[in-house]
Amino acid sequence: MEKSRYARILLKLSGEALMGNQTSGISADMIRYVADEVESIVKLGTQTALVVGGGNIFRGIAAASFGMERVPADHMGMLATVINSLALQAALESKGIPTRVQSAIAMHAVAEPFILRKAVRHLEKGRVVIFAAGTGNPYFTTDTAAVLRAQEIRAEILLKATKVDGIYDSDPVKHPGAVFIRKITYREALERHLNVMDMTAISLAMDNQLPVAVLNLKPRGNIRKAVCGQLVGTRLVHAYE
Repeated sequence: MEKSRYARILLKLSGEALMGNQTSGISADMIRYVADEVESIVKLGTQTALVVGGGNIFRGIAAASFGMERVPADHMGMLATVINSLALQAALESKGIPTRVQSAIAMHAVAEPFILRKAVRHLEKGRVVIFAAGTGNPYFTTDTAAVLRAQEIRAEILLKATKVDGIYDSDPVKHPGAVFIRKITYREALERHLNVMDMTAISLAMDNQLPVAVLNLKPRGNIRKAVCGQLVGTRLVHAYE
């Protein structure tokens, strides 16, 4: 029987991952798929926290590029993450998985405020915790929020689930000959501008030596494999062994 290698993890999902084959919004099939994948690691006894982006609904940086000021644009992006978090909560609870959404922006009618001790207590009781609204501050991405929350709850690893198999030396969509990278140090990723996460997120992970795995959300079972210790996707490490 498979066993989890980690007692507590944080899973970062992009908002785009929830679109499925749509051009925007939330795909019902995809939200159910994600709920199935989360259920598979919860059943291992792994304490599971999530951070989900909002790019399927609204992107602050993109909005800023057509004239909107960055601060209100980023606030709108944070609210988009709350919508995704509530959708994911509903999908998980429909499967009988107790889930709590904690928001970095106060909105008591729909989510708990982010309180670290309360979040940890939820995890200890076997509840999934979804951290919404990023850090609550403009100019910070949900990648940075994921690293920050992972550090705060003392997660043993951050899993970033994406649409590609891991990190490549260039964009595999634009460059068919892009070379896959199985393992790379934080410093190399920064120096080579590989854009797997923003520089602030990578720097924060590096400073705290937080293990990061970048993997494909599909095929089914990929996240469970990573939680069980299999080398899936790309690992960001402090130094090569």
